[in-house]
Amino acid sequence: MESLTAVILAAGEGKRMRSRQPKVLHPLCGRALIAYPLRTARSLADRIVLVVGPNAADVVALAGPDVRPVVQAERLGSGHAVLQARPECADGTILVLPGDMPLLSVETIERLVAHHRKSRAAATVLTAVVPEPQGYGRVLRQGGRVKRIVEDRDATDAEKKIVEINTSVYCFAAGRLWSALGKVRSDNDQGEYYLTDVIGVLSRAGARVDAIAASDPSEAVGVNDRKQLAAVTAIQRRRILDRLMEGGVTILDPASTYIEDTVTIGADTTIYPNVVIEGQSAIGSECVVGAGNHVSACTIGDRVTLLPYCVLRESVIEEAATLGPFCHLRPLSHVGPKAKVGNFVELKKSKIGRGSKVPHLSYVGDATVGEGVNIGAGTITCNYDGVHKHETKIADRAFIGTNTSLVAPVTVGEGAYIGAGSTITKDVPPGALAVGRAPQVVKEGWAARKAKKREEPRG
Repeated sequence: MESLTAVILAAGEGKRMRSRQPKVLHPLCGRALIAYPLRTARSLADRIVLVVGPNAADVVALAGPDVRPVVQAERLGSGHAVLQARPECADGTILVLPGDMPLLSVETIERLVAHHRKSRAAATVLTAVVPEPQGYGRVLRQGGRVKRIVEDRDATDAEKKIVEINTSVYCFAAGRLWSALGKVRSDNDQGEYYLTDVIGVLSRAGARVDAIAASDPSEAVGVNDRKQLAAVTAIQRRRILDRLMEGGVTILDPASTYIEDTVTIGADTTIYPNVVIEGQSAIGSECVVGAGNHVSACTIGDRVTLLPYCVLRESVIEEAATLGPFCHLRPLSHVGPKAKVGNFVELKKSKIGRGSKVPHLSYVGDATVGEGVNIGAGTITCNYDGVHKHETKIADRAFIGTNTSLVAPVTVGEGAYIGAGSTITKDVPPGALAVGRAPQVVKEGWAARKAKKREEPRG
């Protein structure tokens, strides 16, 4: 089979985005816009050529080493952009993909390439039939074949009534493409070399130009400004949620749920309303993610319960653990199997062992907590001395009383007890009881004496 080269056009300035960031690097559901056509191209093409503008090092870096970048130093139109890719293209079939159309499916592009190869056409255009074609190039046919493509600004009133639009996705026979590009002129309002004009050149030469329509017109939606980005995001969000629900995930309120394309979730997990799950997050099976949770780049095992309004970042939660409500896991935290991290608890760079409990109102930072430990309400690891962070170690089955301050660096031994209200500044041996608080003073009759003193005349 002849080779397939994918040429991805990503040299546009994206002025309507009004951003310092290149348009194709703007995020869409956890991935840059350009990542979507790159993913499609990798699944189909033998080689990938990425056409970028000047100063596009970040775009090239994101694309990866398997992509061949070429620079369009002067932005002279889409035809000129494709011509810059010629030195990196192989013979065979050239697939042209826009860098700002992230909704194109692999299945649609596979169908386009298969039709092109089977028909042996000089060019095959991917079209879409839309109810509101304003702004898009119209596909003009004659006898079922594509005659030419006319841009919206150049279309007559009659042509503007055509609802079949050009998606800017094409397959070309390589030799026919390069020959036709040499005949394209820039005598138009923009002074640019349009790739669409190649279709007219081929048609006038008697070459076969075919077209197939995308089954889902939303695949033709591109991103040129922030409003279009929002519209595309809404479509992609729903696609992601549909895919998860088809895989066995219960999403109680899709309208209020945001889950990125990079997330995986196991079957029989239930997602409550107003949940955000983003980044490289993986959630296991039979979990419950309560209302208002925000999960970012976390790995969560099976049968985990996240009660409402937890914020979890770059952490690991093992199977059957329970978190929340209102707990905060900062990066590099690790909650072991069947452990509990309760309401208004903050963990930072800490490990909580199997079956251990931090039920409420605690800060645990730079700490290692063993198995079967109970940490009472209001316990704080005092890990920062104003210059350096220090570690707290709590061994298996230790019991930390309510309102304890553990001044790091400090170690609490296996099975040790800490009395409530203690400030612990020294290591506690295994099995010991440590109480570090001022002795209680009781002054009998003090309140009456105080009241009497207030009643005495002053002066």
